[in-house]
Amino acid sequence: MSAVISGQAARIPEGEVADPILKARGVVKRFPGVLALNNIQLELRRGEVHALCGENGAGKSTLMKVVTGQLQPDEGEVTYKGQPVHFDTLQDSEAAGITMIHQELNLVPHLTVAENIFLAREPKKGWFVDRKKMEADAQIFLDRLKVNIKASDLVLSLSVARQQMVEIAKALSLNAEVLIMDEPTSALTESEIDQLFAIIHELKRQGVAIAYISHRLQELGRIVDRVTVMRDGGYVWTKPFDEVTVDDIVAAMVGRSLEQQFPERVSTPTDELIFEVRNLSGVRNCRNVNFTLRRGEILGFAGLMGAGRTETARAIFGADPKTGGEVLLEGEEITIASPVDAIKAGIAYLAEDRKLNGLSVKMTVKENITMANIEAVVRHGLIDKAAEAQAARQSIAKLGIKTPSIDQVVRNLSGGNQQKVVIGKWLFRESRVLFFDEPTRGIDVGAKFAIYQLLDQLASEGIGVVMITSELPEILGMTDRVVVFHEGEVSGILETRKTDQEEIMQYASGVKRMSL
Repeated sequence: MSAVISGQAARIPEGEVADPILKARGVVKRFPGVLALNNIQLELRRGEVHALCGENGAGKSTLMKVVTGQLQPDEGEVTYKGQPVHFDTLQDSEAAGITMIHQELNLVPHLTVAENIFLAREPKKGWFVDRKKMEADAQIFLDRLKVNIKASDLVLSLSVARQQMVEIAKALSLNAEVLIMDEPTSALTESEIDQLFAIIHELKRQGVAIAYISHRLQELGRIVDRVTVMRDGGYVWTKPFDEVTVDDIVAAMVGRSLEQQFPERVSTPTDELIFEVRNLSGVRNCRNVNFTLRRGEILGFAGLMGAGRTETARAIFGADPKTGGEVLLEGEEITIASPVDAIKAGIAYLAEDRKLNGLSVKMTVKENITMANIEAVVRHGLIDKAAEAQAARQSIAKLGIKTPSIDQVVRNLSGGNQQKVVIGKWLFRESRVLFFDEPTRGIDVGAKFAIYQLLDQLASEGIGVVMITSELPEILGMTDRVVVFHEGEVSGILETRKTDQEEIMQYASGVKRMSL
């Protein structure tokens, strides 16, 4: 088990083009009222990374679910190793050598990392699970990824980024010949991405075919050989990556050129302090944190994974206990012992995992928008359906939420529109300060632009906006100042227009530290 993948995939001589190991031809998939896939074409070759690009709702994940047996096509054919295949379940495709790492993590939080990696495949000693061997084997794959995760750790104790690395370790343990990665870097730091890409290059050398879905188009040049673009459930084109530009891919994805990555800012910072944190410390990696937020500005939080960005926001919001410090809103000290206190004070935290902590995905758009301020639409102890509907329609219009109706179930919306629903929920609560934790995670380039415009609009309306992001281009493109964290402390506060990615990383890595 010392190799990343062993025994199944054959190495491809350098420079040689391999025959396709997997093909999808004329694939059609319909849902009630929606043509999700329309005559889709795709082929994967051994030893290549094949990027699958498209906006949210283009059909990328749906196609991969068809390939892996999670969905059955209405028309078309999937062939694997030259033979037509029909997988009834995900387990069938995994047994055949096709493994998928989902964007939505499929881990059991109350089990250990090792138990998740070898779930339903546990090594046995007689009638019993050989836990010592299971943890040792799991640790091999974790160590190959060079992540500081113990096989005995409970998954619920890990951050989203570390859970993503567990998913990747699990996939590697299955000895796949075809590996499908759906947004694998969306929650990873730059150093973790470097580690992942090193693994991907090794997999390529061993002949593994990799389908790679990502909205972070700038990273594709480091690993991708060919790219297929989808739009609105249809096939656009497939080309060698070195023959196209990122602008070509974006234009094919959205059907138009997208000249600006970030909108022109309309909000202007003033000298008025809307929010202030003094000497804040918490039980989770938050020590003596100080910063201010001015009306009209977008304040960024930057830092490596585990640096204290999210932990600080959670301590402010009351989601994690504080051990000291003060929080002031518009000059008045406020006491926050729980999220309920924060919400009543007008502070909202939009968590990085919106489906787990921000939405009730099985409920409707109108129900999600009003749930944080349900008392506003209650009359005589009952929900006033007309008032609820009016509130939902106002949010949909204000935020540009694309939904067939206010009664649409939220899980059927694209990632960008789900994020807008979360924002709508907190605006209906009349929040005065909003903490956005990875607000564009898993969102396509077109939807990102809309979210950026929305954050700028909120700041221009006098709402305090704090943007926590791992993507430094977002920091530079959207914020006025950036608070940089290192090992639970603020290492620097920089004016965005006077800094660059290199300087931010110097503060994030501890190379530089300013006196605050």
